[in-house]
Order: sequence, then structure tokens, then C-alpha cells
Amino acid sequence: MQKKQNPLKLGLIYLFLTIFTLATIYPILRVISISLRPGDRLLSTSLALIPPDWTLNSYRQLLFDSPFLRWLLNSSLIALVVTITGVALASTAGYSFSRFRFPGRSFWLGTVLTTQMFPATMLLLPLYVMLAKLRLINTYLGLIVAYSATALPFCIWQMKGYYDTIPPSLEEAARIDGCSRFRSFYRIVLPLASPALVITALFSFMSAWAEYMVAAQILQSPNLFTLPLGLKQFQSNMTTQWGLYAAGSVVVGIPIIILFLILSRWLISGLTLGGVKG
Repeated sequence: MQKKQNPLKLGLIYLFLTIFTLATIYPILRVISISLRPGDRLLSTSLALIPPDWTLNSYRQLLFDSPFLRWLLNSSLIALVVTITGVALASTAGYSFSRFRFPGRSFWLGTVLTTQMFPATMLLLPLYVMLAKLRLINTYLGLIVAYSATALPFCIWQMKGYYDTIPPSLEEAARIDGCSRFRSFYRIVLPLASPALVITALFSFMSAWAEYMVAAQILQSPNLFTLPLGLKQFQSNMTTQWGLYAAGSVVVGIPIIILFLILSRWLISGLTLGGVKG
């Protein structure tokens, strides 16, 4: 028989979850409300989510009277390349760490894990010096290299942990039937590892989509600006275009929400099974 839960304990859990959810949603609702206000009003005496004199003028200015679409194209291109790079390199490197035993394997695994202890801001100086020597400052390629380098350690470790949950006997059976090592990896292992591939792709995409600090150091030309750098242009020392700022924030968050909704069926299994073995 199923054990009956304590009503008081259950009520406290639901109360905590409700408060936490409201605290999470409130800033988002506030940004949406600011984007619908006429002019650049940051504060209002009304508590209504949709202001009585609401307007979509900020969204119209954002899309048609500013370089927002150019910034959107830049961010989309960079995020797409970083996602493809992250999936391709993490899927193969994670497989090598999971299936092969080679000299220095434990050392490199520990190195990959250790890099996760340092925030990306600590790597800005050596990363900038390296890209400057390679003449990749103020280029798409330089930013792609920086984002890929910071996203790959987590992706490799995630893929390695998920590969450990796939029995090697499946590949052995495929090789007995005539498959090569690469074909058994491509036809057997990768389809089974699709939840981890989804996590890798999503993490790589998010690492490049809304990142500001690294982009601010590498990109200098306004034509190359990504969305975070572009939205920063709405803020100046004397005034801030709060309507455009809020409208841009809402639009930037939409792709991430859509991706989470589409990929939600793979997210839980990819995160949990990827951390079973180390």
C-alpha cells in the first residue's frame, strides 16, 4: 500500500514551490509590462501586467528602426556554428573517453572536470592574448572558438557519462555482424545517446546565444555585434531606452523558451543518465 503523506508537509512543499515560482516569474512579467508601456517609462503606479495605455510601439521600433535584425542574424549564425561544433566534438571525444583506455586518460578526464571550476571571466585575458596572436579579434571565428572552448568541457563530460550507460555488448554484436567501429558508433550508439546529444546541443546554443562578457572583449565592429552587445547600445550615460531594452529582452528569450518546450522530453533523461557514472 502506498504510504499516506503528511498533509502539513505536503502543504509546505506546495507553498514553497508556489512562492519560488512566483519569484521566478515576476521579473519576466515586469519586463513584458515595461515593453508594453508608451515611451521609456521604467516605473508605473499601476500594478496591472498590461498597462491601460499599452502599445506595441517598442517592438515596432526594435524590428524596423534599429539594427536588431542584424544582431539577431549574427547571434543565430554564431550559436548555430557553436552548437554544431559542440555536438560533433563532444560526441566523439566523450566516446573516446568512455570506450578506450589510453595513457593519460585519467589525467585528461580530471583536466576536463577541473576546467569547470573556473568561470569564463577568469579565462578572458589568456583567451584574448591567444586570439590576438591568431589575428582572430573582431571576427566571427574568434568568438566561435572562445564559445566552443568554454562549452566543450561540460559537454564532453556529459557525453562520456551517458556513453557509460550504454552496454558495449551492443557494439560488439554489431561488429560481429560486419559493422566497422565507426558504423557501429554512428548506427547504434548515437541514436541511443540522443538525450545526451540534445543536452549538449542546448548547452552549446545557450553558451553562445546570450553571452555578453566574452563578446564585449572580442567584437569591436558594430556590424558584428551579437544580441547582448546590441541591446547594450540602448543604454547610455545620460538615458536608457527602457522600452526597446525590455522588448529586445523579450524577443531574445523566445527562442530559448521554444527550444526548451520542444526538447523537454529528452532533457530529464539526458541530465540524469549522463551523471550516473564517472
